[in-house]
Amino acid sequence: MKRIATTIGLVALGAGAATAGGIDRSGQNIGILFEQGRYAEFSFSHSKPDVSGTDEPLAIFPGGGSSGDVAKNFSQFGFAFKDDINDRLSYAVIYDEPFAADIEYGPGSFNLATPNNGGTVAKAHAHALTAILRYKFDENFSVHGGLRAQQADGHISLRGAAYWNPFAPGPGSGFDGYNVDLKRDWAPGYVLGVAYERPEIALRVALTYQSSIKHEFDTLESGTGVARGESVTEVKTPQSVNLDFQTGIMADTLLFGQVRWVKWSEFLVDPQNFLANPLSGGEGLIGLDNTITYTLGIGRKFNDTWSGAASVSYEQKDNHLISPLAPTNGRIGLTLAAIYSRDNMKITTGVNYTALGRAAPETGTPDTARADFRDNDAVSVGVKVGFAF
Repeated sequence: MKRIATTIGLVALGAGAATAGGIDRSGQNIGILFEQGRYAEFSFSHSKPDVSGTDEPLAIFPGGGSSGDVAKNFSQFGFAFKDDINDRLSYAVIYDEPFAADIEYGPGSFNLATPNNGGTVAKAHAHALTAILRYKFDENFSVHGGLRAQQADGHISLRGAAYWNPFAPGPGSGFDGYNVDLKRDWAPGYVLGVAYERPEIALRVALTYQSSIKHEFDTLESGTGVARGESVTEVKTPQSVNLDFQTGIMADTLLFGQVRWVKWSEFLVDPQNFLANPLSGGEGLIGLDNTITYTLGIGRKFNDTWSGAASVSYEQKDNHLISPLAPTNGRIGLTLAAIYSRDNMKITTGVNYTALGRAAPETGTPDTARADFRDNDAVSVGVKVGFAF
């Protein structure tokens, strides 16, 4: 049962490809903290999202054109190490890639065939290193907490008719042609949590809070709609809460799940010169709704060597009008995983399929749908290798 219980983290494999427009990638899992003894693990996953839509009519543009596949394939790496200091105190060091975006609309020249967001690009990446201590009061109750160092950067380019101002002459008279670079920055955060366990029935409930992290990016804005210039842009990656639970329900069978809340409403990108243009309406480049993601699954030990798990994840839809830089809205996914254990090694492989909810990328003041995205999905595969020593 412990073999299953401590490898379930990968059962959410690749689900981040479909959450909050692909921005939430790792789920910030700290499950290694509950491994027995000294333990190290390495993970790799590859995701192939398929996110596309068709243009809505806009001014003199008839609509109906394809956006192309705007979400690019991506890979992720992870590493974690855990060890005991004494019978009550242990620690873990975790490297993950918690947030990222790789959105790129199909190119086009400014004419009737151009997608409303044709040429728009949003790229961002965050790397984080977390050091956590866990203190056990007894076999049932424990607390954990630590510090997190995060590096992030980003680039956004706005292109297409959706960013053109029809009340001024000529193409590129709004924000069509705007660029912003957010240069690499390090910033600190923290982690706090509590757990309750009953080892005899493989029961564990763990509540973990991840703080928001405020970056101060050196920023360069250029192109249409703004004066070229340098400034500093404050961006918070969102705070989150993970409620993880598991319990044995019969011999060699485990029920597990997670509820993850992320405060995306505090993730704002408001460059100085962009906001200074009255055409921005006082709104920044990105606006996302908070999300709650539910996961429920079953793990089963078949013999001393093989175990398996299956889970379903669900994220509710919110306002169908969403940012073109994060063009998904809600999801439902299925993950299957196989776990091979031998001596001090265990290998977990998994595959995830996620159906993405219908969404309408919007721009303008008031917000206006520029495209209709539907029938999209994402497929991910991955492997985790762990060693006890």
